Amino acid sequence: MHLPIKAIRVFHTVARSGSVSKAAEELSVTPSAVSQQVQALEVQLGISLLNKMGRRVVLTEAGQRYFSMITDEIERISDATNAIRGHRTITTLTIRATPTLSNKWLLPRLGAFLDANPELEVRLDATNEPTDFNSELVDIEIRHGDGRWPGLFVEGLAEESFWPVCTPTYATKGSLSPKDVTSYRLIHSVKSQAQWVPWFAKAGVSHDFRWKRVMFDRSHMAIDAASDGMGIALESNLMMWRELTEGRLICPVASPPEVRLVTQWIVCPSDRLRHKKVQIFLNWLRSEREKWTGQAAQL
Repeated sequence: MHLPIKAIRVFHTVARSGSVSKAAEELSVTPSAVSQQVQALEVQLGISLLNKMGRRVVLTEAGQRYFSMITDEIERISDATNAIRGHRTITTLTIRATPTLSNKWLLPRLGAFLDANPELEVRLDATNEPTDFNSELVDIEIRHGDGRWPGLFVEGLAEESFWPVCTPTYATKGSLSPKDVTSYRLIHSVKSQAQWVPWFAKAGVSHDFRWKRVMFDRSHMAIDAASDGMGIALESNLMMWRELTEGRLICPVASPPEVRLVTQWIVCPSDRLRHKKVQIFLNWLRSEREKWTGQAAQL
C-alpha cells in the first residue's frame, strides 16, 4: 500500500494549526492544495478527519485519534531531519490554564522553563473554559475545579491555604480578630472555592452584619485590589505568593481559621503523557511545586 507521506504531513499541519489557511501559509501552498491533500487522505483512510466551523477546522473523533497517533512520529522525523541538517528543532507546547494561575504563578516561572528547554516554543491560553481534548489542540491544562473529570489524567497542582490579606497600611499584621474583620471592606472573588460566609462560620462569627464589599469574577483582580489597598481579600497563598513574599500583602488576622484546598489540577488525556514535551512540562511543574511548597511553609 502506498503511504501518502505528503498528505499525512499536510493533515498534521492543519490539525496542529487549527486552520487550512494557516497550514497553507506554513507549507507555502494554496489553501485549495491543502484541502485536496486532506480529502485525498480521508478517501484513502475511509474516514472523515476534519469538520469546518466557519474559518476554523475542528478534528473529528477519528481525526483527533489519528493526530495523536502520528504526532510523536512526525516530530521524531522532523527532529531527525533537522539534526542531519544541523538545525535546532522547535516544538510547540500548548498549555491552557486559568487566568489567575497564568498571571500570578505560571508566568513568573515560565522564563526559566523556556531557558532550560530552548527546543520548546510555548503557547499559553489563559481561560477558565475547560478543554475539549477531542476537538481542541491543547497538550496539557491546569484546570480549576474539584478534580473529578473521568477519563482524563488528573493530578492536583498543590494544596493551597486561603488567608484574609490586605496591605500593611490598611491593617497591620495580626492586629484583628475575625469579628473585627466585619467592619472592613471585604473583597470577594465570586468564583473562588473559598468564600467569606463559610470562613466567618468557621471562625465562629455570625453573619448578622451588613457587608461592605466589592466583587470580582477573577481572583487575580481580587489580589490586585487588595494590593492597592481596596480592602481585605480571602485568597490563596499559591496565587499571591509573590505579594506575600515581597510584603505587599499581609494577614491582618491573628490565628485565622485554617482553610486548605486543592483547586488547581493538571489535566490531559492519558495518551498525551507519552509525548516528550508533555513529560518535560509535567516534570517541571512537579519540581516547581516542590520548591513552592518549601517556600510556602516559611511564609
